Amino acid sequence: MVLDMPETIETARLVLRRLRHEDAEEIFYSYASKPEATKYVSWPTHETIDSTRNFIRAAVSAWSLGLDYTYGIRLKEDGRFVGSFGIIHEDGKAQFGYIISPSQWGRGYATEACRQMLEVLTQIPSLYRIHTFVDAENTASIRVLQKCGLTEEARLPKWFRFVNQQNEPRDCVLFRFVP
Repeated sequence: MVLDMPETIETARLVLRRLRHEDAEEIFYSYASKPEATKYVSWPTHETIDSTRNFIRAAVSAWSLGLDYTYGIRLKEDGRFVGSFGIIHEDGKAQFGYIISPSQWGRGYATEACRQMLEVLTQIPSLYRIHTFVDAENTASIRVLQKCGLTEEARLPKWFRFVNQQNEPRDCVLFRFVP
């Protein structure tokens, strides 16, 4: 089932827009090639721009299939690319994640994007579960999720292998959004 996701979503300070092939260089240089930004994500830090182009090709295809909806996050005031927000859709369940450029950390962009995306997702009747998980040591993302109204469901010992942390099993926290 394909979700009826808008291609563009706006907040007070941000524009979230479906990823496009033209976004590759901005993604690569703003966060995908930065180890400090990719420490807690499920995909390897991009070493070349071709890795980013391959990611975008996969994201564009997955959107069309209704499997994954990935948005670039830009500042409204100047169009600067500051991050991405992705939703993995699986039979009525939506798992989401986000990444913000290290140069933009601490400005509330993740919280603003997350709140707006949760508002959009709760309007889709076919979704019965909205959730995410984070490394238990990722305190910044835990704070974002709490501010956005997500509830901690479980602490999961050695639950996920983050490729950028030597692929060792890490303790994670599972969060759920209940509108």
